[in-house]
Amino acid sequence: MSMVPSPLPFSDFVIFVDESGDHSLTSIDADYPLFVLSLCIVRKTDYSTLIVPRFVDFKFEFFGHDMTILHAHDIRKPRGDFSILLNATVRERFMTRLNGLIESVPFTIIAIAIRKLDLKSKYATPHNPYDLALRFGLERVFRFLWDNGQQDKITHIIAESRGRSEDKDLELQFLRVSQNKLDWATEFRLNFQRMPLELIIADKKTNSIGMQLADLIAHPIGRRLLKPEQANRAYDVLQDKFLKNQKREIAGWGLKTFP
Repeated sequence: MSMVPSPLPFSDFVIFVDESGDHSLTSIDADYPLFVLSLCIVRKTDYSTLIVPRFVDFKFEFFGHDMTILHAHDIRKPRGDFSILLNATVRERFMTRLNGLIESVPFTIIAIAIRKLDLKSKYATPHNPYDLALRFGLERVFRFLWDNGQQDKITHIIAESRGRSEDKDLELQFLRVSQNKLDWATEFRLNFQRMPLELIIADKKTNSIGMQLADLIAHPIGRRLLKPEQANRAYDVLQDKFLKNQKREIAGWGLKTFP
């Protein structure tokens, strides 16, 4: 079934943003000294016809309803609705199904990882890790949208609320980044134009499948960067989904680490 064309110039894509770790540089977790920003770029037709129905079916299978919000931290604990995962047999089936589900649905990943200890040691006055990650992430979003012919269409970027003050800072940083020419514009010699991006800040309790997908992929990426030798099935299912260049390279494209 084809979708009815919108009378408004909306993009074919929607982008969901979430994070793993915190962006503080004053108190750094020795076990997780990273801040990871994950951006899930989803084609809307795939989202409505494949991704949402499959995730809803998954929730019905394990919870009997679709109100449970899939949150990576709660799954790892586990707690709340995820207390069912204290049963080893159920946990194995749940994780196998979840990893298979994520692997089966189409989306593109752009992930930015800020190594906070390196950032503090390299720069006398380092920028906020969230601001850096957003800048690097939007640079790659611009390139993706341009390459897919979406530069003149309204693309919505949906991020989770982090508190009133933090949300205001995010809105200001988003405007600064999205309304100015970026470094890659000269590098790639593109006729860069301001793209009509719109930021939506969603409440943490919003039951958005796209937001949950972005949340689920951020932590496995961070764990792989910290412990590349450790088995990480959750990361393995993501490898083919990272944005790549023409040489099929991920580093610097779908996955950027800094510094």
